[in-house]
Amino acid sequence: MKALTWDQVSAWRLTQHGLAPRVGFMDAVQRLIGVQAQVMSAAELALWARVDGLRPADVQGALWQERTLVKTWAMRGTLFLFAADDLPLVVAVRNAREGRYWVKSFESSGIFESEYQALLQAVPQVLGSEPMTREQLAVAVAKQTGIDTLQSALIESSWGTALKPSAFGGDLCFGPTQGRAVTFVRPRDWLGRWREIDPTAALQEVIRRYLRSYGPATPQDFSRWWGSVTLQARKIFTALEQDGELEVVEVDGWKAFALRSTLAPMENLSASGIVRLLPMFDPYTHGLLDYDPLLPSAFKRMVFRPQAWISAVVLVDGRIRGVWEHKIKSSSTLVTIHMFTLPTARVRKAIVTEAERLQAFLDTRVVVEFAAE
Repeated sequence: MKALTWDQVSAWRLTQHGLAPRVGFMDAVQRLIGVQAQVMSAAELALWARVDGLRPADVQGALWQERTLVKTWAMRGTLFLFAADDLPLVVAVRNAREGRYWVKSFESSGIFESEYQALLQAVPQVLGSEPMTREQLAVAVAKQTGIDTLQSALIESSWGTALKPSAFGGDLCFGPTQGRAVTFVRPRDWLGRWREIDPTAALQEVIRRYLRSYGPATPQDFSRWWGSVTLQARKIFTALEQDGELEVVEVDGWKAFALRSTLAPMENLSASGIVRLLPMFDPYTHGLLDYDPLLPSAFKRMVFRPQAWISAVVLVDGRIRGVWEHKIKSSSTLVTIHMFTLPTARVRKAIVTEAERLQAFLDTRVVVEFAAE
């Protein structure tokens, strides 16, 4: 069994996450297998952390003009940005395990299985490449199905719950906003291209890509990141190990799986001198729940907060060493840094330099302050 250190693992993850060195826009999105976009500004900042010269307008252009980026519900039932070419892969994995959870969630609104199935069939029939608001979609679905109660269910559904099953099936994604109203489109029509992928093959491919960017990892790590598929993940991890693609490694006493092809480059990396500011809900932070060497347990509550809120963090050599926040004012943006322990002069200078990168992104002067230690 090959032995690795957390220094090597951290350096590898920084590289694969496009944080050291930084990478191109679409390369960053694909390496991460999507960027959480429950808070859109946080998704834009996650890409800013990895792409030099990025502006918010670049993200909006990729979504609504170029259509190389797509916004939809996916892992953990939350909103994500994906490369348009990756959406069929993600949808196929969702279809690898279709349970009855969503039927149960609809029953509280008086929508039972027959109405639920009618909704799923109607959405791709009424949606196309022309964006529809939630209200327009609700009216169209009720008319298509002849079930009036579906109209109120779609309009009143909190957090888009009634629309998520259609998104998971690849029949719905977000379109450009109309004023303050969100809109929806049918991905196949909106993107103009689609490919059908076998669900099991898709899950294998996503696990490979996950391990390349987030590994070493366990099947439980993958399932927590994805939000389900624990049993299937275990089977595929085992199959890939038997085929020689995966190898069990030990990272300072912790055992996990790694892609065999990543081991040699991983052993030759160092994360020394890398300082990054990552936003709320950053993909890198999602992978550090149980790893005390990368995030000491004494500070986990400052990062993983109630109601699944994940703070913006200060990353030093791949380890979380503090949190930060920014407030935009009329003439400047104040960036406040809260370090867990007193930073060295080198780290402090690097944090200020990193914060100043925000000036071009936010188009405002940035002022950095360190909270009282």
